[in-house]
Amino acid sequence: MRAKLIDHFEQLFGRCDAVVMPTAPTVCFPKGAIRDPLEMYLQDIYTVGANLCRLPAISLPCGFDEQKRPFGLQMMGPRKSDPWICRMAYAYEQAAPFSAEIPKEFDHG
Repeated sequence: MRAKLIDHFEQLFGRCDAVVMPTAPTVCFPKGAIRDPLEMYLQDIYTVGANLCRLPAISLPCGFDEQKRPFGLQMMGPRKSDPWICRMAYAYEQAAPFSAEIPKEFDHG
């Protein structure tokens, strides 16, 4: 299955430079809010492809819902494109008006 997934991504990157998608199926949730292991695993389901295929990927904030909970955006590139993905993520952060905004309830620093 992993080999098929790698082949699929190689074909995909033959047609496009990057895959941009949500990092998770939901917005950020409060620490400890999910106790069910399967539900917690499903929060990471969109990152599995990059991990299994050893593709460079990065997650960035991309906005907030009505309660100011952040959404994550994942950028993924072909193998050995790590520097390019980092430059693309940096360019996105510079263009995004909310990139430095952290809602008070999520600022633990």
